[in-house]
Amino acid sequence: MAFFAGLIDAVAGGGGLIQLPALFAVYPDVPPATLLSTNKVSAIGGTLNAARRYLRHVSLPWAVVGPAIAAGFVGSLLGANAVSNFPAEPLRKALPFVLLFLLIYTWFQPSLGEAHAPKAMSRHQQAKGVLLGLTIGFYDGFFGPGTGSFLLFGFVRFFGFDFLHASAATKLVNVATNLAAILMLASLGQINWPLGFAMMVANIVGSQFGSRLAIKHGSSFVRKAFLVIVSALILKSAWNAYFVS
Repeated sequence: MAFFAGLIDAVAGGGGLIQLPALFAVYPDVPPATLLSTNKVSAIGGTLNAARRYLRHVSLPWAVVGPAIAAGFVGSLLGANAVSNFPAEPLRKALPFVLLFLLIYTWFQPSLGEAHAPKAMSRHQQAKGVLLGLTIGFYDGFFGPGTGSFLLFGFVRFFGFDFLHASAATKLVNVATNLAAILMLASLGQINWPLGFAMMVANIVGSQFGSRLAIKHGSSFVRKAFLVIVSALILKSAWNAYFVS
């Protein structure tokens, strides 16, 4: 499952949709915090590998992506720290509807993310990058599902990236948010390192295949994968929020 998670995550995000349920199914008696953190260890390897491959083929506007990466790291630390103080249930209930909005908006905007036309760099754009990284980073540290999809949509909608460049930027921010969550959870001794590293190897191999597919077939392929993955995530999150006690 880590292999398939790495493949899907490298294209359009959403690998946690495969990897996390597998962990919970195989280790039903292990504390959820340990499984969540082990999932992060596995995912960061594949995400970093996919980012490396993307950067060989695309050039990113670092004036925006850099601040988003730094803000994502800080936001994830804050989110992971807030887990014990605030209930995640409202987010769990709202997630299917937020994802549905992303799906409908993208579906009815067929030219969205088709061409790579990043907006002129300015302090306003940099501030938007910080806000995107901080917001989604906090969400990833606090809750997590759909983080890659939210980042992908954000870079396409607010910065004029095509889906291929947005996927590359998403991987870099996601590496930062995963790293922050790992550091926070490691300090609490809640990570199964042997399992996490074993899954990381499979995740990296999957990300090799996924990033090759995305680079070979371009933005239209990533857009289609995004729509399919978000649809699946809507169904899964709705089931978890409203039908699983």
